[in-house]
Amino acid sequence: MFWEKIKNHSKENFKRLTGVELRTFRVMVNEVKNHDVKKKQKKGNDRSRPFKLSIEDQILITLMYYREYRTQFHIGETYGLHESNVGKNIRRIENILKKCKKIKLPGKEKLSGTNHQFEVILVDATESPIERPKKNNIYTTQGKRKNIR
Repeated sequence: MFWEKIKNHSKENFKRLTGVELRTFRVMVNEVKNHDVKKKQKKGNDRSRPFKLSIEDQILITLMYYREYRTQFHIGETYGLHESNVGKNIRRIENILKKCKKIKLPGKEKLSGTNHQFEVILVDATESPIERPKKNNIYTTQGKRKNIR
């Protein structure tokens, strides 16, 4: 799923596909671009290798990983990357978006509120002995002796 293929989708279909609204996606793209520009200005002469994918595709990889629970190997096969590069990309985008003040993600406390009710079911899965014939039984020993000649 490349950015070029989905950028012309309607707002509803874009949200269904990625899990975020189009304007939120644009905020994410702007934050990552601003971060990269600031990083280049801070370093001065940037000799680092350019990214193979566009920033939009990098964000789509991260969203795909969190929304669809796909493995990094499968995402890498989709985009033509090694799974270690997919993992590095996800961590990079995740760290940039964590620092963003415009995008607020609910914290652990909000996600695990106290108004949830849990029902607990206990299952007794203890081991129970199985009745088996004893190895010293006459019938099993005679059967073995008859077959050996």
